[in-house]
Amino acid sequence: MVVGDEILSGRTQDTNTSFIAKWLNERGVRLCEVRVVPDIQTEIVAALNALRGRYDYVFTTGGIGPTHDDITADAVAAAFGVPIDYHPQALEILNAHYAPGEFTEARKRMARIPQGAELIENPVSKAPGFHIGNVFVLAGVPMIMQAMLESLSHHIAGGQKMLSACIGGAVAEGHVAEALGILQGQYPDVSMGSYPYFRPPPRGEEGVLPVYGVNFVLRSIDPERLSAAAEAVRSMIRAHGATPEDRD
Repeated sequence: MVVGDEILSGRTQDTNTSFIAKWLNERGVRLCEVRVVPDIQTEIVAALNALRGRYDYVFTTGGIGPTHDDITADAVAAAFGVPIDYHPQALEILNAHYAPGEFTEARKRMARIPQGAELIENPVSKAPGFHIGNVFVLAGVPMIMQAMLESLSHHIAGGQKMLSACIGGAVAEGHVAEALGILQGQYPDVSMGSYPYFRPPPRGEEGVLPVYGVNFVLRSIDPERLSAAAEAVRSMIRAHGATPEDRD
C-alpha cells in the first residue's frame, strides 16, 4: 500500500513497488495487489483493513515522517484499534541521532508507534519503521525503504521462487492470440502474458520501417515446465514467420 498525495498527483514516481516485488520474489512470495491511497486517515484505514485480512503480508510505504500530513502511524493504530504514543526505544534512537537542540517536537512525531508494534531498524536516517500483526510500515524515501526492507528477511516465510522467461518476436499480438491461448491451456501451471512493443525509426532516417512485435513473459516455480513452455512459445513465433529472441 503506497501512501501519499504526491504519488497520486504524479509529482513523485513510485519506485518502491518494483523493488519490493523483486525482493519478495527472491524469497518466494508473490506480490498480488498494489494500492495507492491519499493522505486521508479514513482511506488508509479502510485500505489497510481490506488488505491485511486478505493477504499474508502487507507492506506500506510513505507517511511516517515529521510533518502534519505524515499520518500512516496514526492510521495503522486506528486500523488495529490500539492506542499510539511515543515509543521509548524510538525516542532514544532519535535523541542519540540528532545534535543537541535539533530533536524538535516535529521530529519526535517519528517516535510515535502503535501499541504492540515492533520497531524496524532504519540504518540511514534512524527514524524507525514498525510492524504489527502482518503489516510492515516502511519509509517512502526509496533509499531508506530499501535499507529497512533488508532487515525483514527473518520475518518473511516464503515458498519456491517464481522463475521467469521473456521471449520476443516481430509478430502481431492479434495474429498469435489464438495460438497463445492454446499454449496457456497446455501449460496451466505457467503464467503467460503478452506485451506488444513499438519502436519508431531513428529520427532523420527516412525509409527505415518501425520495429514492432510482442514480448511474451512466462512465469512458473517449476524450471522444467517453464523451459518447455518457453520452447513452445519460440515455436509459435517461428510458425508465424518471425525469429524468437530471448530477452531479460
